[in-house]
Parts: sequence; structure tokens; C-alpha cells
Amino acid sequence: MPLTHFLLLIAFVIFAAGTTIGLAVWADLPLVALGFAALAGSLLLGARQLR
Repeated sequence: MPLTHFLLLIAFVIFAAGTTIGLAVWADLPLVALGFAALAGSLLLGARQLR
């Protein structure tokens, strides 16, 4: 993977994370709820890969 693609990928992930946290704060969603949602999504995707 070329360096420019790698750096753009990192920048996009940081931007997406910041946007997600910003929208959660704007919608008055507790960050704990956002964390639980991320954990649940991670567990679902992880369990899906085991099959």
C-alpha cells in the first residue's frame, strides 16, 4: 500500500471518529451508550467471522 493511501486512510478514520463523537455529543447521547453500541457491534462482527 503506498504511503499516501495509508495516510489518507488514517486521516479518514480519525475524521470519521471525530464526526461520530461530535454527532453523539450534539444529540445529547451519553458517551457510555456510544461505547456500548461500539462494543456490541464489534462483538456481532467478531461472532460473524467465527462461522
